Amino acid sequence: MKKIEKSIDQVFTTIQKMNGKSSDIKTRKIIQDQFQIGILFLQSVSSDDKISDILIHSIMEIMEDHTVSEKQLFQGLYNHLYNGTIKEITTYQDLFYHLVNGFTAILVEGENKAIVVETKSTLDRGIQESNTETSLRGPKDSFTENIVVNQGLIRKRIKDPNLYFEELFVGRRTKTKINLAYLSDVADQKRVEKIKKKLQEIDIDGILDSGNLRSFLNSQKSVFPKIMSTERPDFVCGFLLEGKIAILVENTPFVLIFPTLLIDFIHTPGDYYQKSYNVNFSRFLRIFGFFITLLVPAAYIAIMTYNPEMIPDKLFISVAVQREGVPFPTAIEILMLGITFELLRECDLRMPSKMGTAISVVGGLVLGDAAVNAGIVSPFAVIIVAITSIAGLLFSDIDMVNALRWWRLIFILFASMCGMIGVVIASILLITHLSTLETFGIPYLTPFAPFYFKEQSDALFLKIKTKIKDRPRYLSYKNKRRLNWEVKK
Repeated sequence: MKKIEKSIDQVFTTIQKMNGKSSDIKTRKIIQDQFQIGILFLQSVSSDDKISDILIHSIMEIMEDHTVSEKQLFQGLYNHLYNGTIKEITTYQDLFYHLVNGFTAILVEGENKAIVVETKSTLDRGIQESNTETSLRGPKDSFTENIVVNQGLIRKRIKDPNLYFEELFVGRRTKTKINLAYLSDVADQKRVEKIKKKLQEIDIDGILDSGNLRSFLNSQKSVFPKIMSTERPDFVCGFLLEGKIAILVENTPFVLIFPTLLIDFIHTPGDYYQKSYNVNFSRFLRIFGFFITLLVPAAYIAIMTYNPEMIPDKLFISVAVQREGVPFPTAIEILMLGITFELLRECDLRMPSKMGTAISVVGGLVLGDAAVNAGIVSPFAVIIVAITSIAGLLFSDIDMVNALRWWRLIFILFASMCGMIGVVIASILLITHLSTLETFGIPYLTPFAPFYFKEQSDALFLKIKTKIKDRPRYLSYKNKRRLNWEVKK
């Protein structure tokens, strides 16, 4: 790594050459008596007010102090500048890294080192309510693109010295800052080291979002997500208290959670802010929706094509009469409607919010009604696809929604070929696939397979919170007790 030269002009020239004489590189040389000081910063990421009103003002005060000699100038600047974040660097690599992070470099003629002072500008949005994980009760704040702010949102909830943030940098060009967050006296240290090792082994030119890390941290191939991302600080803190590990990535509001199990997608942050009886009904709906979105289209195809004896004769006749005149087989009918709904959903996601909702509603009503009137599809098929699609949207995590979409298609294909036997075969394949998955040494179906009796208190259904006294055993054996409190009769 090239060392910083002693000449201020030479440093200015070298930095300009390194960055192709970019227009946002600003330099200034201050000469007073025998003192020569150079100031270097990037206008695009630095605050002009901080530089002009505070930094240059304090530099001029030091230069006007006649008790400071030329040899003492560098140390005098380092000790007396009005700033909380100040560092001394000696290489051009460190110099440019700090410049692009909003620091201002101060050079002294005759010194082959520089002082960097934080003067970054505010380039990110403020703390806002989450758009992807709304909640009726509980905190309304969410993570931002500023990793320091995100650390603060966690710190203000967990005021414990055992909350560690380990800093790493990934990406040869982007040098993206990553923080590994965990409770040292709760989380499994071996799992922490394993995640840290995987992050350090990543050799790529750039990481722009936390989603870029998923493929490097997840070795098993599966459409089911084994890494959860969230922008809710309270959700992350709840997982940290259980013994899980969080990864914060700068320039993204989404934090990754490790390890993530299938049961975690049934839970939501709002579950722990309500009475357990109400939460259990909501969880029942999510579990019921999970099976509906997978099985109902396949079961409809199987019954109408191969196994009509499985439903009452009156119901079968009613559905068959509705299908009279429909030119397509039941499987093609369901696939056409399913693809149409997915197209509308993609339009809703890509279009601006006000336009997207109108397009999806009008498109669904007009297309559905027109298709039925034209005799292309039956009314009952429209109802089946609508119920299936709505049930799949009970999950807020987009990766889980996409996984259910793929497996719904697999169930439909097996039902089209083998009827209800095909549905049973697809179910066996799904259970087998889920049973083979692991996330950092923990089976994906935990706490059901393997079965943990005590952990059933917060698995499918939530017990009264005063009865959940221990952390999940499958996460860590350290500091297992959470609640030391007995109900007074």
